[in-house]
Amino acid sequence: RPTRWLKHMSGPLKACIRLVVPAGKAAPSPKIGQALGSLGVNMMQFCKKFNAQTSDYVPGLPLRVKLSAYKDGTFSMTTRAPVTAWYLKESSGVEKGASRPGHEVVGSVHVKQIYEIAKIKLQENNQEGNTLESMCRTIVANCKTMGLRVDASRDRM
Repeated sequence: RPTRWLKHMSGPLKACIRLVVPAGKAAPSPKIGQALGSLGVNMMQFCKKFNAQTSDYVPGLPLRVKLSAYKDGTFSMTTRAPVTAWYLKESSGVEKGASRPGHEVVGSVHVKQIYEIAKIKLQENNQEGNTLESMCRTIVANCKTMGLRVDASRDRM
């Protein structure tokens, strides 16, 4: 790994964790406390910083957070969009995916919705080399693993 990941102006890296926290609703809770307490990160400081950073998002949107904790008690964090499965469940209106994907269909998603999800996912930092077409193909594959049918009819637009 590059040295920029190992050293920070606050000191050496202690640990790096990933959390899923609702946008604008971070509060001291056992879930956050267990993750941050062992790293020596102040939970209230994290909650205030996270809520301030995510004030532009729809409240309650489950954002992925990558938190880097340093040995002196400071931290840095980056937020990312929700996972693709969350977008698919929201657009299809289902609670959860199929228990036997490929054998049962629990809902359907229109191609236009897949296109919109792909545009959102391409804006993430780690997607520089992907094209819109390849991202749409990946999302269609994700639909199949969840038991969702891809609908391309014009009447549903």
